[in-house]
Amino acid sequence: MKFVSIIMGSKSDYEVVNEAAKILAKFEIPYELIISSAHRSPKRTSEYVARAEENGAQVFIAAAGMAAHLAGAVAANTTRPVIGIPMNASALNGVDALYSTVQMPGGMPVATVAIGKAGAINAAYLALQILALNDNILDEKLKSDRAQKAKAVEEDSAKVEVLLS
Repeated sequence: MKFVSIIMGSKSDYEVVNEAAKILAKFEIPYELIISSAHRSPKRTSEYVARAEENGAQVFIAAAGMAAHLAGAVAANTTRPVIGIPMNASALNGVDALYSTVQMPGGMPVATVAIGKAGAINAAYLALQILALNDNILDEKLKSDRAQKAKAVEEDSAKVEVLLS
């Protein structure tokens, strides 16, 4: 079975990372969600990535704060797309995690999204877009979702707009 794997570095990341899970569930895409740390449980991380890939993981989403090496550790163990979510877990408000996630060496790509909740949501949408490359039904669902979002903006504007003629 094809699915998306979501890995978070700490239990404290769950509330934010769960936003990605909600999006995947909305689109009826199976996912796994685990806690594994690049630093505290590196063996667990590499073994999980190998097992998940073997079992059908198509995209990995990895969320971590501070040194945030989780997405890089995942990327080192798979050729599947990896999306990193930097988490706001330190006095640096997630900027440290952003730099750790985005600054990967050449040949080890990690797609990096925004810090925190917006990043979790965008990670799920990016994973969906990757999956939709080979799934016309999912592609149509994504197009419909975009159209609904555009309509919502127009409806919100209609409630407040003032236009000069």
